[in-house]
Amino acid sequence: MGEYQVFVGLDVGKGDHHAVGLDPAGGRLYDAPLPNTEPRLRAMFDRLAGHGRLLVVVDQPASIGALPVAVARACGHDVAYLPGLAMRRIADLYPGDAKTDARDAFVIADAARTLPHTLRRVGAGDEALAELDVLVGFDDDLTVEATRLSNRIRGLLTGLHPGLERVLGPRITHPAVLEILIGCGGPAGIAATKRRKLTAIATKHAPRMGDKLVDDIRAALAEQTVVVPGTTAADIIAPQLAQLLKTVLDQRVMIAAQVEEILDAHPLAQVLTSMPGIGVRTAARILLEIGDASTFKTSGHLAAYAGIAPVTHHSGTSIRGEHPPRGGNRKLKRALYLSAFSALSDPTSRAYYDRKRAEGKKHNAALICLARRRCDVLFAMLRTNTHYHPPTPHTP
Repeated sequence: MGEYQVFVGLDVGKGDHHAVGLDPAGGRLYDAPLPNTEPRLRAMFDRLAGHGRLLVVVDQPASIGALPVAVARACGHDVAYLPGLAMRRIADLYPGDAKTDARDAFVIADAARTLPHTLRRVGAGDEALAELDVLVGFDDDLTVEATRLSNRIRGLLTGLHPGLERVLGPRITHPAVLEILIGCGGPAGIAATKRRKLTAIATKHAPRMGDKLVDDIRAALAEQTVVVPGTTAADIIAPQLAQLLKTVLDQRVMIAAQVEEILDAHPLAQVLTSMPGIGVRTAARILLEIGDASTFKTSGHLAAYAGIAPVTHHSGTSIRGEHPPRGGNRKLKRALYLSAFSALSDPTSRAYYDRKRAEGKKHNAALICLARRRCDVLFAMLRTNTHYHPPTPHTP
C-alpha cells in the first residue's frame, strides 16, 4: 500500500461521522467527528490531501455511508470498504473493550494501513449500478412483504378451514387464487359463491387449470361441515390481504422490468444471464456484490467471501472434517444458492448434484457443493468476459 500516504478511516453515522487519518507509519494526521455534510467532508479530504494520496475506507458504503463515498470520489480519492464482521474481528486485536466511534474509525484506518487484504473495493461511481442498488433493495423489501402476506393468508385459512388451505395455500400467489379470495372472501364467502362465478374467475386467470381448481375447492369445502369461530370475520380480512399481496406482486413485476432495462445496458449482464440458473434478479445481486470480481485473486477467495467454501476443523488430534461456513456475504451467498437450485434443470448441474447426493450429502449440502463448483465457472466468466458454454463430454 506504499502508493498511499494517508489512510482515512470513516465510522459513518446518520448525522455525524468520525474520521481518523493515519500516515504510513501509523501517526495520526486527523482524529475528529464531523457532520454528514458535503462542505465538511470536502474540507477534511482537502486538508488531508496536503499530505499525499488518500485511501478512504468506510464501514458501510451504502445508505448512511453513501454521501462520504460520493464526496471522496468527487475529490478524486480512492474508496474501499471494510466489512463489518472483519472490522469486529480486527477490533478484538486492539487493547480495550470500549465501543466508540473514534475507536472504530481508528481500527478502520489502521486496517487499511496494515491489512489491505481485508478491504473490498467500492465499485466505481457507476450511475447504472447505483440505480440498480436502489431498485434491487426495494425488490428485497417487496419479497419480504410478499412472504409475510402469503404466510398470513395461509395461517388464516389453516385456522378456519385446513382442507381449503391445502388447496389454495400452495398456489396462494397465483392470480386465479388471489382473485377468488378478493372477489369471494374467506371459506364462508367462497362456499356461498355459485360454481359458475368461481369457474369464471378461475378460468379467466388460469385457463388450463381453472376447472380443476374449482373442483378441488368445492371438494375441500364439502369435507368440513362445522363452522369455526372467526369464519365470518375472515370474509372481511381475506379479500384485503389478498389485494395487498396482489399489489406487492404487481410491484415486483414492475421493478423486475426496470431492473432488466438497466441490466441490458451493463456489459456483464449478458455474461451472467448466459449461465443456467441466473436470472435478472440474481444477476443484479451478483453485480452489486462483486462487480467484475477483479478484487478477488482466485475463485477460492470469491467462494470464501460468499460463504460457500467449506471450512476445515482440524486441531491437533481433533479432526471434525469440513463444515459449511456460517459467515460470508449473506446476500451473495443466497444469490449463488438460489441460482444453484434453479440450475437443477440443467443436465450438467443436475449430474453433479446427483453425484453429491449419492455420496451421502443432504439436499442443502449438495446444493452448497454445486454453488461452490459454479462459483469457479462464474469467476472465470467474469474475469474473461466470456459467456457460459456447457462442458463437452470427453470421448475415450
